[in-house]
Amino acid sequence: MEFTAIDYSIFALLLVLSSAIGLFYALSGDRQRTVQEFLLANRDMGCLPVALSLLASFQSAVAILGVPAEIFRFGTEYWFLGCSYLLGLLIPAHIFIPVFYRLRITSTYEYLELRFNKTVRMLGTITFIFQMVIYMGVVLYAPALALNAVTGFDLWSAVLTMGLVCTLYTTLGGLKAVIWTDVFQTLVMLAGQVAVIVVGAWRVGGMARVWRVAEQHGKIAGIDLDPNPLERHTFWSLSVGGIFMMLSLYGVNQAQVQRYLCARSEREAKLSCYAVFPCQQIVLCLSCLTGLVMFVYDLEHPLAPGHRPASSDQLVLFFVMDVLRDLPGLPGLFVACLFSGALSTISSAFNSLATVTMEDLVRPHLPGLSESRATLLSKLLALGYGLLCLGMAYVSSMLGPVLQAAISIFGMVGGPLLGLFCLGMFFPCANPTGAVVGLLAGLAMAFWVGIGSFLQSAARAGGAPPANGTALPAAGNLSTVLATTLLPPTAAPPPSPTGLQRFYSLSYMWYSAHNSTTVIVVGVLVSLLTGPTPAAALDPRTISPVLPWLLCCLPPKLRHWLCCGAADPAQAPGHGDSSEKSHGVPNGLSAPGPELRGDEGQGYVRSAGAPLYAVQETSF
Repeated sequence: MEFTAIDYSIFALLLVLSSAIGLFYALSGDRQRTVQEFLLANRDMGCLPVALSLLASFQSAVAILGVPAEIFRFGTEYWFLGCSYLLGLLIPAHIFIPVFYRLRITSTYEYLELRFNKTVRMLGTITFIFQMVIYMGVVLYAPALALNAVTGFDLWSAVLTMGLVCTLYTTLGGLKAVIWTDVFQTLVMLAGQVAVIVVGAWRVGGMARVWRVAEQHGKIAGIDLDPNPLERHTFWSLSVGGIFMMLSLYGVNQAQVQRYLCARSEREAKLSCYAVFPCQQIVLCLSCLTGLVMFVYDLEHPLAPGHRPASSDQLVLFFVMDVLRDLPGLPGLFVACLFSGALSTISSAFNSLATVTMEDLVRPHLPGLSESRATLLSKLLALGYGLLCLGMAYVSSMLGPVLQAAISIFGMVGGPLLGLFCLGMFFPCANPTGAVVGLLAGLAMAFWVGIGSFLQSAARAGGAPPANGTALPAAGNLSTVLATTLLPPTAAPPPSPTGLQRFYSLSYMWYSAHNSTTVIVVGVLVSLLTGPTPAAALDPRTISPVLPWLLCCLPPKLRHWLCCGAADPAQAPGHGDSSEKSHGVPNGLSAPGPELRGDEGQGYVRSAGAPLYAVQETSF
């Protein structure tokens, strides 16, 4: 099906309005003249735009294509992932946000230097940059490739247009432009999905009939309580394993934490987490309903065998082009919906990468950098990462089957980083050596399991993937590979794995939990062997404020043992003592002075100039 002029106009309108938002914030307010305004939107955002921006970053084009295809093929079991959203958002709201917000940091990895030392901070930063650089080009290229395969939409015109527009509004408008374009793009995504569901359900006799037919064909799944971690999808893997996946995204990922930090108060940051929960449930429901409508529509209007899509990610696009063929403008709306998901994810990557590069790699080595030069450099970094994204999209087009392993890297890295932050916040005994060894052990475990699963699948006859792996057969196209980061497909049940095959057959939903636990266990053991962090050297602001509540019912001796002889959180030293701890932080941590002001519970105030850390009393 060819696009009409109306479809192209709607798609162009998305790009024009996104660019206009960036230009507006580039020319209004303080015109992005300070680093704080460019990277943190002057810490003046309300909870609703922050919540919608959090949602948009999570709802990528991969999910828009992948979740309905998952439901179409395997039924509604994936819907139980929604059970993980509650704790997956409450835990960041009450454990991670209070620590990050009260420290008034800009980069998440500044926490690692305050808690451990500069080496741990640099390792965390480099790991994050490696993760995002690999991901951002593919998340731009893959949806464009799927769209080109189905509609004939010019591949590189779409890639270049989207990449340049995203780079434009991110570089000119800063985080505030990114957040408000996310809000606009979220509305476009919802409108596109609702249009497809309404028209598709109407063509097959209504949503009640869709549900009835899907139930008759076994697509409405019950609760599978099988505790076997090798099973790809069960209630436990989705609801419990999903919590760890959510924490790696919403708890410690720089792209999400940066949005919390731009809220005007800690309360607004927490409210944004609460507001995301119903929005995520709505988005998940829309994606699952799209899959059910696709299934019933395919039963009644099957495509000829020669016209069926070659890969699962094209199912949604074939369905949309067929069901909306007589309604000019709606195919264009869905394409705008699809690329809104890509734009929101990519812009978050640009901004977060510019932030960590500026705060973690540049400023510590150029402490005398003026505010104007720092702001200009931040904009150049955003521009540079935008151009790098286009380069990575081109590289992605040449990777072929190797990309199957490259894309899985994004999922492999999130778990170890989550474990590193949990090690710092919940285990006062953890020392820098334990943190470094734990992170390296977690990354090694993640790559071992992930690459082992990939190689095992490649060795199978016919290239069929393992039941729980994250790899695809080499015959699949690039966008299919990307979709399997979240939704690995399965073929007929393979023979029961044995030996290391069982290890490599671990459900992908447990990857984050497995890898983060590895970091914590190894980090604690190494810290005990090399000597736990002395109580006097521990900055109490870097320990989670809920830790005393978690340990309050335990006997004092057991509580002291769990804290590994470091600081008992119930009797942690006051904040005034933290001025003695430097751990390599530029200029150390000075005691609160009369010139510093702040609201209770807001932590210390950080100047917009050189990275000077000034402590203020924080009420936990």
